[in-house]
Amino acid sequence: MNRNSILWGAVFLVVLLWSAYKPHDSTIWVLEVAPAIIGAAVLLFTRGRFPLTTLTYVLILIHCIILMVGGHYTYAEVPLGDWVREAFDQSRNNYDKLGHFVQGFIPAIIAREVVIRLNVFNFAGWRNFFIVCFCLAVAAFYELIEWWTAVLAGESAEAFLSLQGYVWDTQADMWTALVGAVLALLLLGSWQDQQLRHAGFVSG
Repeated sequence: MNRNSILWGAVFLVVLLWSAYKPHDSTIWVLEVAPAIIGAAVLLFTRGRFPLTTLTYVLILIHCIILMVGGHYTYAEVPLGDWVREAFDQSRNNYDKLGHFVQGFIPAIIAREVVIRLNVFNFAGWRNFFIVCFCLAVAAFYELIEWWTAVLAGESAEAFLSLQGYVWDTQADMWTALVGAVLALLLLGSWQDQQLRHAGFVSG
């Protein structure tokens, strides 16, 4: 295990332990943080067989931290979101929108690395189209999970849904993920290509 892996794991565990200490709602904490724990476990079991670029690992860690912060406070109560709401005179705590933005932004980079290394597409246009569709599918499936949770938990699911009275919250969440996916491809594509070549994952 190299130094970067140890640092990644240390940061993840420290934030996880902080997040688990007296969370606002234990049930919500489990629901919000479970994807981060599952993701970390997948990375642990695949790091030898299919290691990723440093860029992708860092972005995944950022995503995990955002999830764990949201789980600790619940998304509607995150202090950063309250500060932004007050500073920009917003009507709600929009920390959940940050979560949905990275739900498109970071999976786009993960998917891009995988399909490039597996040589799934010969044409960049089809590759980008697939990645955006994949991210939208992930965002839509997450909205279904929220719906199922609301049906099963009733009113107690409000903190998980983080609607805050916004009737178009579901649509806004998916739109935010779409914007995140497109921006990731536009902003980080070249950087990721450099890292893929540097790591020897692709030639040229």
